[in-house]
Amino acid sequence: MFKRFTIALAIALMAGTAFHATQAQSGARAAAPTRLRFLVSFPATRGPAPRDGRIILVVSNNDRQEPRFQNNAYDARTQLSFGIDVEGLKPGQDAVIDGSVFGYPLASIADIPPGDYFVQAVFHQYETFHRGDGHVVKLPMDRGEGQHWNRAPGNLLNKPVKVHVDPRTATPIRISLDEEIPPLPEPKDTKYVKYVRFQSERLTKFWGRPMYLGAIVVLPEGFDEHPDAHYPLMINHGHFTREMRGFLPVAGTPAGGRGGQFFADWTGPGFPRMIMLIIQHANPYYDDSYAVNSENVGPYGDAINDELVPYIEKRYRGIGQGWARGLYGGSTGGWESLASQILYPDNYNGTWSACPDSIDFRQYETIDIYQEKNAFFIDSDWKKTPHPDGRNYLDHLQATVEEDVHWEYVLGHKTRSGEQWAIWEAVYGPMGADGYPKPIWDPMTGVIDHTVAQYWREHYDLRYILERDWATLGPKVRGKIHIYVGDMDTWHLNNAVYLMEAFLKKAANPPAEAVVEYGDRAEHCWSGHDQQYWFRSLEKRILETAPKGADLTSWRY
Repeated sequence: MFKRFTIALAIALMAGTAFHATQAQSGARAAAPTRLRFLVSFPATRGPAPRDGRIILVVSNNDRQEPRFQNNAYDARTQLSFGIDVEGLKPGQDAVIDGSVFGYPLASIADIPPGDYFVQAVFHQYETFHRGDGHVVKLPMDRGEGQHWNRAPGNLLNKPVKVHVDPRTATPIRISLDEEIPPLPEPKDTKYVKYVRFQSERLTKFWGRPMYLGAIVVLPEGFDEHPDAHYPLMINHGHFTREMRGFLPVAGTPAGGRGGQFFADWTGPGFPRMIMLIIQHANPYYDDSYAVNSENVGPYGDAINDELVPYIEKRYRGIGQGWARGLYGGSTGGWESLASQILYPDNYNGTWSACPDSIDFRQYETIDIYQEKNAFFIDSDWKKTPHPDGRNYLDHLQATVEEDVHWEYVLGHKTRSGEQWAIWEAVYGPMGADGYPKPIWDPMTGVIDHTVAQYWREHYDLRYILERDWATLGPKVRGKIHIYVGDMDTWHLNNAVYLMEAFLKKAANPPAEAVVEYGDRAEHCWSGHDQQYWFRSLEKRILETAPKGADLTSWRY
């Protein structure tokens, strides 16, 4: 077992009213040499109840945007952030950010050069879940924004204030979180677009409270005029989207402008008449569940496939058979569309998956989690060559894995950052003894836990699962797999595709008959085709593979 660096909170003895970052385990970093402190509190006008959550302080050297929007590991101009957990913080009670609090990209407020800065803090609120497995965890529930700490309705914050920061002074800087991010308006149905909210029995049981899946349903042209027609279903997997945008024509631009061509084709003659389903499955860990069953995130795979999809098909006259369903998506959606096809092979008749997140963990971005010892640095006796993270098409580095992970660690401990590495850890990993995801690596040192890596492989390494189970999976996915990726993908996701392609080419009894295409010098998220192509491809496959007596006429008008 390795030591995980944590920063815990305890009620300080001094005055009995302030929360301080303390060292929770031996080996944690000592306080940096500074007496500077930021004291963050919220007034009673924001409610009398104590609050749990994480306070994220952002210190910016400019006012181009609010500081909360200027903190991102992939931005060369990212500003400074520091985070602490609080439990039961009362109105008027100070949460203290001092030299011991870990930050990114500077590790401590002691490292800030003296000067004038714009400062803003956000209280990202956590809720208590009494899960069905008996664990009690505190997590940020999505509130309709797609799991973003700096935009979540109900979070407290202050207007940016300009202050003089000097680590050499003991004068505290006080910040009052006297404002609140307002609720978001509900989107409204249109002729073509319907918004559905569906309570899942499986997710409700897992999380110990009512849990819902959302759905954006796009109806085909002529839906109302053809009441006897039943339609194929195409699921568009991807990140959370609150509403269907760019679908209606935009006045004054050719064919409706950006997004307008899809609308023109969708409503025009000759386009496949299908139902498009966009699933909203933001959860306490991320804006998306990855559409699989997970020990930490819950049984989203079964909830989607066994509850939501049949409900939508019944409500909107879907054919309701696997031969009449398809999947497509990019990035996160590329991974989950491919995973849905592999893990629920009879439910779908093809997936068109673009730039999927790593589908072979021998290249988890650029890390072999099974063989390498460290996620931050390439294995070496003496060198410290970093593993790269984001890049551009010229292969210029935007961030390293270490930088990205440390940024997320500031945003949330215990896999609660709401960002990319955290959700992979939550979805793919086993549960720890405390009810939170067991880390794949130490977030401060990058040392990989290979017992966790083995769990990942058996449950979510899509290439490994395909190869391991090809005798039974092969006949069910033959001809159904289509993968597209740029060979300069921003997050090196093409690396894992190469490994998947190598297996698909050699697969036999039966042959895979898969399609893998690469975009020359293309970054994330290259697909090589427009959205219309996926629908036409599914229609072609349905016509070629539908069982005898299948309905191939009612929806083809």
